[in-house]
Amino acid sequence: MIFQHKTTVIRSKSYFLVVLGFLLLTGCAAVGPDYVPPGTPVSKNWHTQLKGGLTAEEMHPQTLAAWWTTLNDPELSSLMERAVAGNLDLKKARARVREARARRGITNADLFPTLDAKGSATWSRSSKDTGTGKTSDLYAASIDAGWELDIFGGVRRSVEAAEGDLEATQENLRDVLVSLLAEVALNYLDVRTYQAALAVAEANLQTQSETYQLAQWRYKAGLGDELAVQQARYNLENTRSLIPPVRTSLEEAMNRIAVLLGERPGGVHDELEKQEPIPVTPLKVAVGVPADVLRRRPDIRRAERELAAQTARIGAATADLYPKFTLSGSIGLEALSLRNLSSSHTWTLWGGPGISWAIFDAGAIRKNIEVQSALQEQYLIAYEATVLSALEEVENALVAYAEQQQRRQSLSVATRAAQKAVELAQHKYEAGLTDFNNVLEAQRSLLSFQEQLAKSEGTVTSNLVRLYKAVGGGWTSMAPEEQNVALDVGEKNEIEE
Repeated sequence: MIFQHKTTVIRSKSYFLVVLGFLLLTGCAAVGPDYVPPGTPVSKNWHTQLKGGLTAEEMHPQTLAAWWTTLNDPELSSLMERAVAGNLDLKKARARVREARARRGITNADLFPTLDAKGSATWSRSSKDTGTGKTSDLYAASIDAGWELDIFGGVRRSVEAAEGDLEATQENLRDVLVSLLAEVALNYLDVRTYQAALAVAEANLQTQSETYQLAQWRYKAGLGDELAVQQARYNLENTRSLIPPVRTSLEEAMNRIAVLLGERPGGVHDELEKQEPIPVTPLKVAVGVPADVLRRRPDIRRAERELAAQTARIGAATADLYPKFTLSGSIGLEALSLRNLSSSHTWTLWGGPGISWAIFDAGAIRKNIEVQSALQEQYLIAYEATVLSALEEVENALVAYAEQQQRRQSLSVATRAAQKAVELAQHKYEAGLTDFNNVLEAQRSLLSFQEQLAKSEGTVTSNLVRLYKAVGGGWTSMAPEEQNVALDVGEKNEIEE
């Protein structure tokens, strides 16, 4: 009977190994759908007519990577470098990349066997009434091994999902970088625009103050009436009232820049306090074609990687429908005394294959597959929505940049005409050839046009910044030294294309 029992066990083991070998040879393909990138048809050309220096030529990689250098402003370039090094949101995004990389490592570890070392020492003493009353010792040490064979690819699909999550997190880092650089530039342009508006208001304040003094002198000399004096005064005070809001906005913009750089509010006031001209946009700007945006924008790339990760999770859920095969074993030592633990007679050894299969779970596994499939559909819809939003953002940026240039040109002509009108009105009023209302109206118009022109000049450059952000500029093809600043050393190689 013993011999027959052993034969049965041996035959069972042999049968298991034959089946296992067959599965290893024929069942290595991971279950579940293989990921296929979604096809996204886009137009060959932009809907918006390219004008104002815009062209459909492909952007030069280095120009796109450091687009702010096209504005030829050393102060802006310095702020950009400091923002990349110190911004807190960017540091948080870097930490998330490290987290995702570690999670991928945890998942990848499930592909390999595990080894555990154990050791124990126990003492026991029986009662004299029920035993010998003697004390006995037992010493043991062992190494246990286990390995789940990934026959149906559940673990491999989980690794695919973790890899997709890591790549999506890397794209999120890039997206944060793109947004940060645009935000710094926009606030810097706000600073220069507010300074220009402040200079306009102060210059008009000086001119209107002189006009007020002139009106007083003419009134005292009997050459004018008090109405002109009061009109000159409320015009003067109205202009004076415009200055505090501009100063407030200027302070807020500089404080915002400091925070974006990871510094306390007020940290950049000294270097930005001096008025500098608003950076001028280049005469020609290449924007590429819609397909370039899909390949370049980090938010689209992130949405695509999230879809890939979720597709892999369907396979991981599907693998739960199939049996799981394991190999396990242990080698150890047992002895009644510590000095005999290394004796050849104290060795113990066991091992063998195992199988587990969820035969009944009330449909929980299949419902989980449905859940993962529904999530995949949601990620696909999110990807398509991201593509549409990106194309919309670029189209709007193209229109805004071109049309604002036309507006700036018209305001420039109007401002020159208003300046001439003020001079003519002043001379005629001083000569007593015109009413003071003409002077008043001319000064108001000049102030209005100068303010609008200053804002328009700032808006033109700001719209260029928004355009570069819309096409995904600010991270692609960064030079090695820039990558060392933007990314942690451990992340640099994996975030490369």
